[in-house]
Amino acid sequence: MQGRFKSEMGRALSLAREAAAKGEVPVGAVLTGPDGALIAEAYNLTRTLPDPTAHAEMLVLREAARVLGNERLTGCTLWVTLEPCPMCAAAIAEARIARLVYAASDPKGGGVEHGPRIFTHSRHRPEVVSGVAEAEAAALLRVFFASRR
Repeated sequence: MQGRFKSEMGRALSLAREAAAKGEVPVGAVLTGPDGALIAEAYNLTRTLPDPTAHAEMLVLREAARVLGNERLTGCTLWVTLEPCPMCAAAIAEARIARLVYAASDPKGGGVEHGPRIFTHSRHRPEVVSGVAEAEAAALLRVFFASRR
């Protein structure tokens, strides 16, 4: 990873490790503004809250909208450790995120490059960068799920 990609995705991976330590699926997300400043960060809390919509991406979008006072997060970049599911991908499109950067692909549950490919059916299509720190994110998920079997 280079520069900013390393820093932002590194923080998302750190958040994913926090999630795993709490028994949550290890997914972390960070949202930065057009100037690169951190606006919000979160990790999965579906079991903790309990809330089936409490994915890291959804929590970050909610917090960023609150902080910015606007449901449109124009010009922002979302960094996440796993390919967003269809629910999260639809929310990303609705929030008008400019760029999505994710680590590991999710062939079974993804909604960006797998499954329903939400952005191909959306009026808003963010730039998508995939595979950033993919090996580390995928290993974290593998270890987490292997420990649950």
